[in-house]
Amino acid sequence: MKKAIVPFAAAALMLALTANAEEKRFNSPDGKIEVTVNDEGGSPTYQVALGGKSILLSSPLGLKTNIGDLTQGLSMKTCEVKTVNDEYWLSTSKQSHILYEATEAVCQFEKEGKQVMDIIFRVSNRDVAFRYKLYPRRGRGGETLVAVIESEASGFVMPEGTTTFLCPQSKPMGGFARTSPSYETGYTLDDEMGKNGWGEGYSFPCLFKAPLTASIATKPSKKTKVAPSGAEGGALWLLISETGTDGGYVGCRLLNDGGANYRIGFPQQGELNGHGSTTASVALPALTPWRTITIGTTLKNIVETTVANDLVQPKYEASKEYTYGKGSWSWIMKMDPSCNFDEQKNYIDFSAAMGFRSVLVDALWDTQIGYEKMEELSRYAQSKGVGLFLWYNSNGSWNDAPQGPRHKMDKSGARRKEMAWMQKNGILGIKVDFFGGDKQPMMQLYEDILTDANDFGLQCIFHGCTLPRGWERMYPNYVASEAVLASENLHFGQGACDAEAFNGCIHPFIRNAVGSMDFGGSALNKFYSADNKRGTVRRTSDVYALATAVLFQSSVQHFALAPNNLEDAPAWAIDFMKQVPTLWDEVRFLDGYPGRYVLLARRSGSKWYVVGINASEQPVKQTIQLPMFQKGTQLSVYSDDAQLNGSVKTVSQNKKQTLAVTIPQNGGLVIVGE
Repeated sequence: MKKAIVPFAAAALMLALTANAEEKRFNSPDGKIEVTVNDEGGSPTYQVALGGKSILLSSPLGLKTNIGDLTQGLSMKTCEVKTVNDEYWLSTSKQSHILYEATEAVCQFEKEGKQVMDIIFRVSNRDVAFRYKLYPRRGRGGETLVAVIESEASGFVMPEGTTTFLCPQSKPMGGFARTSPSYETGYTLDDEMGKNGWGEGYSFPCLFKAPLTASIATKPSKKTKVAPSGAEGGALWLLISETGTDGGYVGCRLLNDGGANYRIGFPQQGELNGHGSTTASVALPALTPWRTITIGTTLKNIVETTVANDLVQPKYEASKEYTYGKGSWSWIMKMDPSCNFDEQKNYIDFSAAMGFRSVLVDALWDTQIGYEKMEELSRYAQSKGVGLFLWYNSNGSWNDAPQGPRHKMDKSGARRKEMAWMQKNGILGIKVDFFGGDKQPMMQLYEDILTDANDFGLQCIFHGCTLPRGWERMYPNYVASEAVLASENLHFGQGACDAEAFNGCIHPFIRNAVGSMDFGGSALNKFYSADNKRGTVRRTSDVYALATAVLFQSSVQHFALAPNNLEDAPAWAIDFMKQVPTLWDEVRFLDGYPGRYVLLARRSGSKWYVVGINASEQPVKQTIQLPMFQKGTQLSVYSDDAQLNGSVKTVSQNKKQTLAVTIPQNGGLVIVGE
């Protein structure tokens, strides 16, 4: 048997790096979160603890590039720590006024005596984030000013006993008309670690629950067991995602190789119909997107985090003052045939009667209405005080979706010509569908569409798409993205209707926690069909529909209401949908658990909306604290009985500022007061 021989110079370097390992610790402003960065063995790592309990074990850092391997042979020379503060206003997210304070640590790494990379950390009282800065290289041939980032070593090593709440990423060029991946798969909850989804990892954001008993010294094992819900010692929650991704990088996912380490993965080769690299091409110096980790001993920090927007800045100024609000759309109930001139006039009249701002005209309008008649339709809408959003297919060469308009959004010339026509005819915005993955050219397309649309005063909604990554703040005309199993699935399959409450109880904790979510729900039809007499059957209550209008956050909401609801839905439900806002100033998590139930509150101006839904077999019975309502405040309470018959009543807030509530399975709760 031959012995492995390590070259003397390499062995000496390894010993030197180990002997002189640097370690740096820094904390959140309140001192509760501690991050430790180390370069032992020449490979950078970090750990995260909350209140002395380990929530991320020693986890790898670094990048592999075509100009050098920045995962090994490194030494940390300095780590400069300071406090950073930011104050901003953002009406289109979950909180309108944000005061951001964090500890920033810039850890500088050298290789062979040259500065090659900084790892920049930000630690607030509920979030840890990091990103990389790469520097130009000087050599005999001059200065290297461009590079290819081939992969990231960035990992997240969980303590033993951690359970997962994850959404598998689908393989490319599959699903409807070969349009996947589009972040539209179901979640697996309270699962064990060590899996890799359907073989391609998991879509962001990713939720984990670690046992509170994990000490900083805990070491992970290769195979971990499921920790039961409510295990002794409580739990630490963490939500992993990314923010700041634009056309200068790729969209990423989490991969697992069978252990406790979940690592950053780049796009799949087959995405975008095979076009483009899975790597990121950058100009030096370069900053990568942020990796974000939201942490809490309860789900409060997860639901209330603003980290996706805290770490980014606007990329351009708004070309005009954009407005927001509610809208209707015919497609969810009446499908493709409804995208005709007469039916869209009916929906314009319906939106006007509801006091809504817009109508979304979905696919095939270019052939079933036509451009000339669309101009007439837009004039009619404006005469009623209503604006239009128009659907577009994103596709160039990356999907088989036949719906039009096609080939209007993939190239700048055609796109800007189309947008000039929309601006001339008073169109409010666009909904662009069927994107082709997360490679850098596709991320650049998102940015190009948003940038061009702003030039023409148009707002953007994306469907069949990637997760938004700080885009509410980065792009002033961005509205929302789907990136979830949204309402169309309720029309297409009874299984989705049967699981509606289950899925609804997931989104506030995961998908909607990091960015605006265009769901298109809040149906009051009993059946998903044009005549409301056949088709898939809605299992949830009318109060559930009202609750999700508040629960699911997006500054523009196109609800699944229909003109017949003016006659066949309860008057109290219609009145509520006329009044419910889409812009929020504050959010507060009250209680809940992913897939079971959720209670939260949102404030718009001086008015609070407290809402809840329940997917559990047993009713949720609680006496909830309502400190936002003073004694004697008159509250409108919408609730369901055991048969899901809804009603509204007025109650006076008691001196204890509490209210006893019951939410049956598939039911809802709404409390409104000032």
